[in-house]
Amino acid sequence: MVPICPHTTRTMRMLMRGSLHLSCWELMLLLGWAIGGTVGAKLTLGLQAPRNLSYPFSALRLGGALQVAVDRVTTDRSFLGGHSFDIVYTDSQCDAKMSLGSFIDQVWRENISALFGPVCPEEAEVTGLMASKWNIPMFGFVGQSPKMDNFAVYDTYIKLVPPLKRIGEVLIKTLDFFGWTHIAIIGGGAESNTWDKVDELWKSVEAQLRGRFNVTAQVKFDVANLDLVRENVKHISKVARMVLSNAEDSNAILHEAVRQQLMNGEYLFLLVQQFEVSGNVVSSLHERDVSPYAAYLHDAVLLYAMGLKEVLKEGRNPYDGREVLQMTSVPIPGATGLVYFDSEGERAMDYSVYDLQYPSDEPKFVPVLNFDSQSRTLRSDRDISLIFLLVALPILVLSAVLLMSVLLVQKCRLQTRLDGACWWRIQYSDITIIKESKVPMRELKHENLVQFFGVCIEPPNICIITQYCKKGSLKDVLRNSEIELDWMFKLSFAYDIVNGMDFIHKSSLKSHGNLKPTTCLVDSRLQVKLSGFGLWEFRHGTKHRVIPQENTKYTEMYWLAPELLRQIHFIFNGNPRGDVYSFAIVMRELIYSGEDGPFHDLQLEPKEIIRRIREPGPGELLRPSLSAQACNDGMVALLKACWSEEPEQRPSFTCIRRRLREVSPESHVNILDNMVNKLEKYANHLEEVVEERTNQLTAEKMRADKLLSSMLPSYIADQLMAGKSVEPMSYEMVSIFFSDIVGFTTMCSISSALEVVTLLNDLYSLFDEIIKMYDVYKVETIGDAYMVASGLPISNGPRHASEISMMALHFLYAVAAFQIRHLPKERLALRIGIHSGPVVAGVVGSTMPRYCLFGDTVNTASRMESNSLPLKIHVSQSTAEILQRIGTFELEERGEIEVKVSYACLT
Repeated sequence: MVPICPHTTRTMRMLMRGSLHLSCWELMLLLGWAIGGTVGAKLTLGLQAPRNLSYPFSALRLGGALQVAVDRVTTDRSFLGGHSFDIVYTDSQCDAKMSLGSFIDQVWRENISALFGPVCPEEAEVTGLMASKWNIPMFGFVGQSPKMDNFAVYDTYIKLVPPLKRIGEVLIKTLDFFGWTHIAIIGGGAESNTWDKVDELWKSVEAQLRGRFNVTAQVKFDVANLDLVRENVKHISKVARMVLSNAEDSNAILHEAVRQQLMNGEYLFLLVQQFEVSGNVVSSLHERDVSPYAAYLHDAVLLYAMGLKEVLKEGRNPYDGREVLQMTSVPIPGATGLVYFDSEGERAMDYSVYDLQYPSDEPKFVPVLNFDSQSRTLRSDRDISLIFLLVALPILVLSAVLLMSVLLVQKCRLQTRLDGACWWRIQYSDITIIKESKVPMRELKHENLVQFFGVCIEPPNICIITQYCKKGSLKDVLRNSEIELDWMFKLSFAYDIVNGMDFIHKSSLKSHGNLKPTTCLVDSRLQVKLSGFGLWEFRHGTKHRVIPQENTKYTEMYWLAPELLRQIHFIFNGNPRGDVYSFAIVMRELIYSGEDGPFHDLQLEPKEIIRRIREPGPGELLRPSLSAQACNDGMVALLKACWSEEPEQRPSFTCIRRRLREVSPESHVNILDNMVNKLEKYANHLEEVVEERTNQLTAEKMRADKLLSSMLPSYIADQLMAGKSVEPMSYEMVSIFFSDIVGFTTMCSISSALEVVTLLNDLYSLFDEIIKMYDVYKVETIGDAYMVASGLPISNGPRHASEISMMALHFLYAVAAFQIRHLPKERLALRIGIHSGPVVAGVVGSTMPRYCLFGDTVNTASRMESNSLPLKIHVSQSTAEILQRIGTFELEERGEIEVKVSYACLT
């Protein structure tokens, strides 16, 4: 089967000529400019668009707008003076090769100065490269692929359609304007017309909304299935009060919302529409014959005419596409609004938000918000903020009055309650501040000392008022079994005691004299505050302490220094060296927090312990025991130095603090600071771990989604990933392709298994690259059999037979040049069979789901292949009839053959 396509042959010939004689081609362009530069010359404009009415940008729907623009430019001499435009149209059929050949033919034969189109993304990408090479301006009036946004490559291309991301920006500003935060998205199924960019619009809007708002649900389905519409609208009504849908699906969705009584004001439906057809451009055409892209084509011609006007005014080359595009920066009024471009080279357009209102029996859309693309702001046609203020202000005032009343009542109740329970209140007359010239207690303020407030001197309630510490004394904390103290807590307590004692020793008090666990208080922040110092005459009536001979509490004397125990009476204030000894005993209790007292491990009575400390024998000093298991060697040496028998050998608290830092360098701050530092480190590490795991999960999900999308159609993969079941679908007419390798069994017998796998991988990788150029879907490969279908999962009208046939011819051409690695002298031969008819398609299985086709059409296509001849394409009568109607293929009747089907076949 050989295609009859002389236009394609001519195109290939011109490509070769253009590449071999480029200098002659450039000379021809310069000659054309010299002739066209005269007054009254005609400039030819090229238009490429498919003629098929199934496309929304069919030439039959666009031609009227193009002619309106050309007539306007021709009649208005202010545009081009004596110049005029002529139009050359080519049916590109949305085929990249056809578009490229047509463009070369338009330049070669018609000497076009500008190209409008092509409209399909694949052909625009290819033709745009050639237009950039030949410096011909190319105007896109239909949204293209992201590749076309690369201005460094497509520097003579300009797009009139605004980017899809602008609609998402308007939606975000609208939702922010009204303060809406939750939204659901519905509609926009893959079965919708993707040429209208419904699918791309859905993806763009969804990605932008998810970054700012709470998208409670997103349901993507085909609204042609009324059961799905009813089920999904019901589901959306349960999870959101604001519903976002595209205008293409709005009719079915809103009708179902009315049936479910959702249009009573409790729900808000936002309909997104990218195009609005109106104005004088299409006033002379029937509305149903007008494409939304017609207005953009009209404005593209005006934009080119304006740039050409500036070029001709300055006497420059009108065939220099880059010069013309540089002159299009001046805004012009067009059918789609003011035509101008922002700093990023994208079309800037204003948008409006309409509200469906019922001023009379007939509903009407009324604009309520306008988006200004220059200032990127949203403004209101009506002063909605004033209306909101007028309605909300009385409510706010009333709420404020009620709130103030409630607060006043609560204040009165609280005051009454406090008046009846004022036990904690101290009258000023009840407090007497002792004015001691030698010991100004009010000036002793430190974070590790309890704050002194005053005293009460009226009997019988004589007391000293100091700061309250919630946790009690250090003894209470050490004896509390519910509190487990690690080394960090113990060192923090030690630092607090050292800091407090160092402050006392440097103050006018000079010493504490009563340091022990019961005078070390702990507040709610687990910070030690020293108490029990000063005011000795107020406490005991004398400055000296006398050790009684009878009823002596020896357990209260464990913390007194030996030199003080040997005295009959001594001052309560003690001395600094005695405080160091007391600190060593307290520190030993901190280390062994589980024991009851510092001498718990000694089997001696308290009286005997005090006697041995007061009167030590030769070389027998009685001190609490220490072990290396409970603390390190540095701490053991420090404590031994602090409870030394010679007071002069004991270190000062400044030295003790320095040695504590040497013992544990990282523990010289308080507990809360230590905990905060550890929490910060843990939080930072946790953030890094979470980010790393999130990136890994995202990467794995992307790989899994990509793998699933390569095995199944995209919309089916989306439904399976969403946990939904996929219903089988019936297709009235598709084309099925089968192929296998002639002599594959013999080839396998002389080849190893690895060589066979390598052969099939090379061949099918080649086929996989070829099918990307056609509107086909690869179903599966079994051994040497290769199965492809066209017309599903998305129907492509009558083009399925031609797409499969062109692909089959491409396969034969590619196989002719294919070389087998381990058999370089052998050449592969394919048997190919094609049949067209109805099929049913669906997903089979859940563990390893497969997209399968069922019906006699599949069996017949397989029989066409098995009864074919090497390097021949065997087609059935149904396929042949479709190809004959197209008229670009040459068919040879083979006659009736015996095939294993339920009917006789003419092939």
